Amino acid sequence: MAKIAICGYGVVGSGVAEVMAENADSIARNAAEQVSVKYILDRRDFPDDPYEDLIVHDFSQIENDPEVSIVVEVMGGVGAAYEFTKRALMAGKSVVTSNKELVAAHGHELIAIAKKKNLNYLFEASVGGGIPIIRPITQCLTANKLDEVYGILNGTTNYILTEMRQNDASFEDALRQDQENGFAEADPTADIDGIDAARKICILSDLCFGKHMNPEDIKAEGIRGVTSADVEYAKRLGCKIKLLGRGLRTGHETATAYVSPHLVSNSSLLSNVDGVMNGIVVHGNALGDTMFYGAGAGKRPTASAVVADVIDAVKHTHARKYLDWDDAPDGYFTDSAYVPSRWYVRANTSLQQIGWAFGKVNFVTYTGAAEDEYAFATEVYDEISLRKLTGGMNLRSLFRILD
Repeated sequence: MAKIAICGYGVVGSGVAEVMAENADSIARNAAEQVSVKYILDRRDFPDDPYEDLIVHDFSQIENDPEVSIVVEVMGGVGAAYEFTKRALMAGKSVVTSNKELVAAHGHELIAIAKKKNLNYLFEASVGGGIPIIRPITQCLTANKLDEVYGILNGTTNYILTEMRQNDASFEDALRQDQENGFAEADPTADIDGIDAARKICILSDLCFGKHMNPEDIKAEGIRGVTSADVEYAKRLGCKIKLLGRGLRTGHETATAYVSPHLVSNSSLLSNVDGVMNGIVVHGNALGDTMFYGAGAGKRPTASAVVADVIDAVKHTHARKYLDWDDAPDGYFTDSAYVPSRWYVRANTSLQQIGWAFGKVNFVTYTGAAEDEYAFATEVYDEISLRKLTGGMNLRSLFRILD
């Protein structure tokens, strides 16, 4: 029998315990042996909880127990979670996590320790919640050279943008509703400022391109600057506004990643990913585009992905799964400002100035639009060139158009 310990008994941790109990028979069948929870680590006590007898407060109890072969880290953050993960690996225990912040910042180091100790460090739940994405990238798509990955990686921002478009909700009202529905955090900063999506695209880019990106290098622009006017103009361009994380190769040995709002054509599969759902597109040189869709967060979807990794770790106790990326050479990460695209521009300026800067553009308007501004779509420019062209304009919005 394989025995595991769960570190963190919050939303995800309790979900893992529930799924382990409810699906014990199918888990045993797929793992080829019984799998049980021996400890649950948390600072709190949980009187009258079904698992109160499993609660411990000292990680060393888990660390020093030879019966525990797998540690599930669902604490979040990079403090104690980082320390306990390293200690677990050094003690000869595989680790499964949903902690995107930890994987983005220290995944390379922790994978190296696991590799040296012939252990597994698995993190399927760190990116897409219940969406299988890491396993397909590292197994099903390995015959391809992957050159781009992008998608809707945050449910809160996607819900807000969906409500603004479908129900004419304000940003504030949509956020409040998402919080009341139990999806958005009380402090939604990491979500709405693109930080959460940046951590996820960092992990996906590392896996797709095989080199380590520093999450601090990834430019993240959230959705605070998206207005109802932008939503209306986007409709007239046959698009929806989506917050996308995007990673792509920019040369033979260079790559970049960034997060920002994009206008996505209604003909794109991603345009139909609404509400709290996530969608991720991976492009390979042999397969072309492949899209993965599903619930990107939530107690049960995330727990499902965590437990699937637990099963994988049990099955690979004596044969480590290959999951790795290399150190990046100097100059590997390039500035996303040099990535070319078409652009949506909304500005307080004159027709004459627009003509001088761009020549021909695609103007859009709608009934009720502000009279002191113009909105238009440009041809293809990199961001540096575009900002030079718009330098004399009073910019109100500037978003990429995904083609």
